[in-house]
Amino acid sequence: MSKQMSHLDNIPSTPGKFKMDKSPYIHNRLRWHSSLAKLTFWSFMFLGLVLIFFFRSPSSNPLPQDPSRRSLRTYNWGGPAWEKRVRSSARIRSRNGISVLVTGAAGFVGTHVSAALKRRGDGVLGLDNFNDYYDPSLKRARQALLERSGVFIVEGDINDSALLRKLFEVVAFTHVMHLAAQAGVRYAMENPGSYVHSNIAGFVNLLEVCKSANPQPAIVWASSSSVYGLNTKVPFSERDRTDQPASLYAATKKAGEEIAHTYNHIYGLSLTGLRFFTVYGPWGRPDMAYFFFTRDILKGKSISIFEAANHGTVARDFTYIDDIVKGCLAALDTAEKSTGSGGKKKGPAQLRVFNLGNTSPVPVSDLVSILERLLKVNAKRNIMKLPRNGDVQFTHANISLAQRELGYKPSTDLQTGLKKFVRWYLSYYSGGKKAAG
Repeated sequence: MSKQMSHLDNIPSTPGKFKMDKSPYIHNRLRWHSSLAKLTFWSFMFLGLVLIFFFRSPSSNPLPQDPSRRSLRTYNWGGPAWEKRVRSSARIRSRNGISVLVTGAAGFVGTHVSAALKRRGDGVLGLDNFNDYYDPSLKRARQALLERSGVFIVEGDINDSALLRKLFEVVAFTHVMHLAAQAGVRYAMENPGSYVHSNIAGFVNLLEVCKSANPQPAIVWASSSSVYGLNTKVPFSERDRTDQPASLYAATKKAGEEIAHTYNHIYGLSLTGLRFFTVYGPWGRPDMAYFFFTRDILKGKSISIFEAANHGTVARDFTYIDDIVKGCLAALDTAEKSTGSGGKKKGPAQLRVFNLGNTSPVPVSDLVSILERLLKVNAKRNIMKLPRNGDVQFTHANISLAQRELGYKPSTDLQTGLKKFVRWYLSYYSGGKKAAG
């Protein structure tokens, strides 16, 4: 190597001014040395990249820096003990029971649906990544609640194909209740990538695994009332246009409906989409208005109440969690079997979409008044114009299709539902054991 370096040292620092010897031997030798230098340089570059990747890999850094992919972590799964827990949780214990994989099982709706399925004897296995979009300790508390009733939640990501395939190898699920998603309208302006990652890529990944499963499961999944976007015709009907989303969240849910159509058409997957309308109740999401209004009213903080142009009323079709759960279970019970086998369609498959709402919109200002009475505290109201952040002025569900096809009949008014929520809230955050929010 020292001899090679001595040859290279003879090359001037300004080769353009150097009259090159035209000897082919010297020319080829210099070209060889030049190639060796380049090879050495790129070898060091490659080694550097490997070291950077190693030190930044998920195994040594469980929380990736890119917030749009923060849900991807290294999870421990697999092995005989793990498989035994999976099978036990998914075991059907009633005569005509079903076996359901519930994604987003530690979420608000997922927890309630999983508990209801387990109570009636169905096999239930949960899947959740426990991301930090809101306080993970609340998700852990829901997890503990479900585990006491015999529901095991696998900690993993819906984008993890290997994990999903393994779950279907261990259990031949008859149904999937797909509730995992990046929620929230306003957060999309801060972290748009997380919505694409969860609501589009994650959904496609799940459908890819389901289409190849044998037998294929029937799938019920959570769409959203937000797909109606800038639609001004009320109440919102499943036949109305949904091509004017007002937020990225809405756009990803609308994309999900189109993706569902595609997988139904090509692969024979049975798919039912449920458009939820402002779900509320015990164990709810801290990013929802009724939840943080309660927190801030109790803390004596002012709360922002939006109004539309010309002092127009902002209203929501608030739907109590128990009513939503009944709709979810009815959708599972009426879902027809998928028609594909081995990833190939054998015949036409069921494709449905339903509104699940309360069909009685309530102004947000009335929501605050009810909370004031229940909490026995006057709210400090700050009236503001509705911002251009994806929020819409009103939502109102036409539920006639769900009534006819699912027997769906909401029975909880906002006063009754909020009373149950406040009772839970005060109990959960009592005694200073937990910081409310």
